[in-house]
Amino acid sequence: MNKSELKIAFFGGEPLGLPALKALHNAGLTPKLVVCNPDRPRGRGLELTPPPIKVWAQEHNITVFQPDSYKDKISLTEITDTQWDLFVVVAYNFILPKWFLELPKYGTINVHPSLLPKLRGMSPIRTAILEDRPDEVGVSIMLMDEEMDHGPLLAQVPYTPHAWPSEGTALDRDLAELGGKLLAETILQWVDGSLTPTEQNHKDATYTKRFLKTDSELHINPHNLPTGIEAREIFCKIQAFSGIGDTFFIYEGKRVKVKGAALADDTLTLTRVIPEGKKEVDFTVYLASCE
Repeated sequence: MNKSELKIAFFGGEPLGLPALKALHNAGLTPKLVVCNPDRPRGRGLELTPPPIKVWAQEHNITVFQPDSYKDKISLTEITDTQWDLFVVVAYNFILPKWFLELPKYGTINVHPSLLPKLRGMSPIRTAILEDRPDEVGVSIMLMDEEMDHGPLLAQVPYTPHAWPSEGTALDRDLAELGGKLLAETILQWVDGSLTPTEQNHKDATYTKRFLKTDSELHINPHNLPTGIEAREIFCKIQAFSGIGDTFFIYEGKRVKVKGAALADDTLTLTRVIPEGKKEVDFTVYLASCE
């Protein structure tokens, strides 16, 4: 089969979905259908806004489908009425049932940004940074089954970040690009029969969680920042939450968001902050205002 004839349905969300979708398009594996999250209210005006994947798909004349549930089979006929070769899932927010995963001829494959079975779950990239685990950073391509990040592996590559602890959005971007490239290569090998799935070593599995807003709080005194091991732990936390709400601390009853930090010789330095009710300023300016 010519790769352009493959009937692929792509299920994606942020931050990894759009780079992976672009990689498939650039490799001549453009999906026939893009499935993404429903439009959501955003901004101060709560204007109904489409996800970036939808915008890109429409710009490239790809049909878009936005289901809000997988419980009612009748509502899914736009997918189920077609004979698909492959489903591809990248950072998609919905849990897909077993019967649905098995619909395509070649099953359903998933891109996961960790070295499975390590860091299964919802937040592998940010957890790797938070817990200072650079040896578990990488991308896995797996054949999906009904359990979370449990299916057999089709491909896997480690990734060495340019700096560590990495800034979260930068590592998101790097792994999205790596995952998209590996995905395109893996699809062709999987469809032509040159790949044999490898069972994960489930005994070695570790798991991540959905972060809460309270998880990003720093318990620090801005006039006496920590050093040594504690400084590294705080810096890892700042890097991990960068771009997904950012870390913050409470001082004199006011919330202060951290927008920039550095670590040198086990000494933590804050560089940019947003004091509650004010604009972003240099940390030294903030400290002066506290005196």
